[in-house]
Amino acid sequence: MGLSINMNPSPAVPQSLFLTHKIFLLCNYILLGASSSCIFLTLSLRLVPSVCGFFFILLHILTISVAICGCTAATYGSNKWYVANMVTTVLTAIFQGSVSAMIFMETSNFLGFLKSYVREEDGCVILRMAGGLCVLIFCLEWVVLSLSFVLRFHAFMEGNLESNGSMDMMRSKPLFNV
Repeated sequence: MGLSINMNPSPAVPQSLFLTHKIFLLCNYILLGASSSCIFLTLSLRLVPSVCGFFFILLHILTISVAICGCTAATYGSNKWYVANMVTTVLTAIFQGSVSAMIFMETSNFLGFLKSYVREEDGCVILRMAGGLCVLIFCLEWVVLSLSFVLRFHAFMEGNLESNGSMDMMRSKPLFNV
């Protein structure tokens, strides 16, 4: 499921769909990196005893799991799996946007609410870096949702979806030269 050096798609796959899938995977990889970076920035604030800090870390763990599951749900999963992933991605994107808005509007109050042990000046810088990553995650999740829809719609229009929603035709032959 990774990006390959061979940039030649198979003849059955249109070049635009091949590039769409590559961009989709790249966005998911960036989501994984940004979410894990947010977790490390949050841990550097020493928020372990705080309930809000725990939920802040849990939000990024949920983002990581949605990005991992999204790589397969868009092209290989059943309809139920795809819908569940899309709903979870939308909710995660909304929460990421809300957290970033809270971070940038009320940085010092938000930091005090998180009960951090770090000096306030350093904590504000760290929290704003995490807020910037939350904005990036928010935007990338909407890009991933759009690309996932395009990939799923193309599979539906090509007739690769069976009546139960799985793509067995795609499992028997690789969709992309990945």
